[in-house]
Amino acid sequence: MAMQVGSSDEGDMMLDINTTPLIDVMLVLLIMFIITIPIQTHAVKMNMPIAKGAPPPKPPEIVRIDVDFDGTIGWNGEIVPDRAALESRLQAVAAQADQPEVHLRPNKLVPYRVVAMILASAQRLGVTKIGLVGNEQFL
Repeated sequence: MAMQVGSSDEGDMMLDINTTPLIDVMLVLLIMFIITIPIQTHAVKMNMPIAKGAPPPKPPEIVRIDVDFDGTIGWNGEIVPDRAALESRLQAVAAQADQPEVHLRPNKLVPYRVVAMILASAQRLGVTKIGLVGNEQFL
């Protein structure tokens, strides 16, 4: 008294395709495409005409701070005598509404503590546009 489950023909082939692995592969590819597509910017770049008689825009002001190998600090070619004078100049830069760019150019042989002191003073006083230039000498 055995019970038979399924069809009577054992040799019949299954004609339906198993689509589960195909759907899994499709979902993985869809996720990969979503991740790799760059985010598009929603900005329209336009060249607007400049009114005649208007003064041309002035180039941005740049403050150059040079640090020599012995720790001597220069402000646009002028030697700064001590830290208090440097901080007063940095405070004047931070007080401006449109801050000029501050380019810090340390010498390759200067101790890092001098450069760190300048960067810390600039950050504490509120200078936001500061950058290190001349990094190719450290390669």
